[in-house]
Amino acid sequence: MQSANINSVGQIGIPVIDIDRAISFYRDTLELPLLFNTDTMAFFDCDGVRLMLSLPEKEQFSTASSVLYFNVNDINDSYQKLKKSGVAFIDKPHAISKMGSTETWMVFFNDTEGNTHALMSEINVEE
Repeated sequence: MQSANINSVGQIGIPVIDIDRAISFYRDTLELPLLFNTDTMAFFDCDGVRLMLSLPEKEQFSTASSVLYFNVNDINDSYQKLKKSGVAFIDKPHAISKMGSTETWMVFFNDTEGNTHALMSEINVEE
């Protein structure tokens, strides 16, 4: 069987209801660099992966997006900063798993358009 030659994820689409409100959230609150936007779409850079916010053209694209897990260096610091900026968190930072001396921590939040995302951080701990 031949390989499909998939190299990486190049873009992730996120459906939105209000493009201006969504641009403000992703640019100003999450502080992702805005690459460019049109009347119905906005493109952000997330460490080389392009996030496309768009008003759905068809009903089949109007459901919530997949959960995006944003890597952060200090989950507690990022949580506090974003909470002060008005981000609606679903829970508090907590350990999800431990593998050897590394714990994976996450905290989930909703964007302004009803999509659920998370912050995640891997923390080295002494055994």
